[in-house]
Amino acid sequence: MRASFVRATLAAVFLLVSLTPVPAAAQDPAPETATPSETAESAAAAADWTAPLSTRGRWIVDADGDRFKLRSGNWHGASGTWNGSGSTDADANHHAGENSGRIPLGLDRAPMAEIIAGFREIGINSIRLPFSNEMIHDSVPVADDAVAANPFLRGRTPLQVYDVVVRELTAAGLAVILNNHTNTTRWCCGVDGNERWNTSRSTGTWENDWLFMARRYKDNKRVVGADLYNEVRRDIWDDPNWGLGDDHDWFTASQRVGDRILTEANRDLLIIVEGINWTGIPVDGLAHERPTLEPVRRLSHTLVDSGKLVYSAHFYDYTGPHHSGATGTGETTDPRYRDLTPTELIDVLNRQAFFVTAEKDQHFTAPVWISEFGIGGRAETGARQRAWFENFVDHLIRTDADFAYWPLVGWHENRTGNGWALLHWDAAGNRMGLYDGDDWRATAWTRLIGAQGRTGRIDPVTDWSMLSPDHGDFVASRRMRALPDWDSGARKAVCPDGRRLLGLSHTGNRGLCSDVSAGPVWDPAAGHKVIVDERYVTPGRDWATGYTKLQCPDGHFMTGYSVRGAAVSAALCAAAPPGSIAGTSGRTVWFDRGDNRGPAPRGGDFAQGHYKGQCADDEYAAGIAYTARVGSSRTPDALYCRQLS
Repeated sequence: MRASFVRATLAAVFLLVSLTPVPAAAQDPAPETATPSETAESAAAAADWTAPLSTRGRWIVDADGDRFKLRSGNWHGASGTWNGSGSTDADANHHAGENSGRIPLGLDRAPMAEIIAGFREIGINSIRLPFSNEMIHDSVPVADDAVAANPFLRGRTPLQVYDVVVRELTAAGLAVILNNHTNTTRWCCGVDGNERWNTSRSTGTWENDWLFMARRYKDNKRVVGADLYNEVRRDIWDDPNWGLGDDHDWFTASQRVGDRILTEANRDLLIIVEGINWTGIPVDGLAHERPTLEPVRRLSHTLVDSGKLVYSAHFYDYTGPHHSGATGTGETTDPRYRDLTPTELIDVLNRQAFFVTAEKDQHFTAPVWISEFGIGGRAETGARQRAWFENFVDHLIRTDADFAYWPLVGWHENRTGNGWALLHWDAAGNRMGLYDGDDWRATAWTRLIGAQGRTGRIDPVTDWSMLSPDHGDFVASRRMRALPDWDSGARKAVCPDGRRLLGLSHTGNRGLCSDVSAGPVWDPAAGHKVIVDERYVTPGRDWATGYTKLQCPDGHFMTGYSVRGAAVSAALCAAAPPGSIAGTSGRTVWFDRGDNRGPAPRGGDFAQGHYKGQCADDEYAAGIAYTARVGSSRTPDALYCRQLS
């Protein structure tokens, strides 16, 4: 068959397949909403942490340096519950028959304060609060019946209701994570126009919406995070990718908007990046998978502010590492997570996500937030489904993981309905809760919420981070971003302020930064130098004979470099405070014919498939050598490593 016909045929098949389909209640559960009058006693009990939040290694910490474990839930609704066909007014056309009215679910049935009190009751300390880009700009007031139990909200737009929810959640001591769940205000997550951050709008518009939201809540320090986009996945024709540099590159888009949020809008926010949820066409015999966070091992983010990156992932029993979750059309023979033995499940979970926290001193080491997991409640009788939930909870406890259940709020009538939520209200305002005595999940939830984990002070840790000017500038330094272009036309890579360059790859343009053994060593008052020749090579100390050497002057260390194509263009050298670094002798580390990173290098493989050179932990890079001989691409061949004082 002709390729064009095959592609069109597969696209037609794919149109019928939802990437996170089946159990109606299983699809994208929701976050919870706030109350206008939380009692002072409840607020005081919740306010046992100090904003803002940041990270130290694999841990999230508060402003006092104490571990803050995200014991979160999703309060959905503001990002939309409409299924995409029929009237938006009819409940039947909304997911599980639950019409949120474009605002957090449940405000038609229960006072905000009651809902928030329910969150506190079940042990939640933080809320993932989804919104859509469409919601931000929606000027149509919410319907009166959508806020029947909260009449003070009448006449407000969805964003204004969202404002009140944020205010009341944080007034109750809860942390709030803003979650850009969808482009349009409709249910997620299949082939629905919300597959990528830029499916239904431009990347520029998406970035500007994030800057708007980050600035909007800047003065509320208990708004602690920006969860950049939910379940990035394939659309009809194209896959998202992690690092190709095109319009579908989720790594580059999330890196850029994260830096923009921190530098232009709100430097206090955690930047939360979810892995890729799905690539390929879910048909046996064709490539397809759920990459999740696996690409982070080879290419990780380095934000302009260290200590602000959190990765996230989603897991449900009915999906799998190669299973979309579909039943019937589009279902493949791949195992679902619930089909795996406990040992197999642990291995898969660790490979797909938990390695990011388990492996210390890597360029990718960071907290991982399981920002969605969940299962049906009273009506779920499947043995494998129930076993999966118990096993998954066990792994969350085993790994002391941060988590967010999906969803917190749902509807019920006569104790039936969408059973996935932990708290349900009927039309008369009667609550059905997790601890009413007939919900099989209660025991596992209690075990999870009460599990012993790391608490108290988390000491600062060594930071390792990657530079990847693969397709453009990768300047992670606030200082250098504020200055004029120091090598126009070249792709520039600079370590975060306070970090020094320790490693380079022979090809591939990658670099490794750290503050190991020294802490910050840049003297801001002394500035920097751009090195393009050998003027600072000391006569008689030719550390790479026959090679061009870009060497920092004494008292300076390398904090960046620039390239043109594959070729070295310049070295960026920063001045150190007097006496903080030595400057009289050094050693040459060659890596043109193999790795040369020492016997037990830290930082991880920052350039997979390429030769790498790395200075020792108690050294700093003071120069790069390359050759312009025939056949060479002028790529880095050696580093000049000098001893720290």
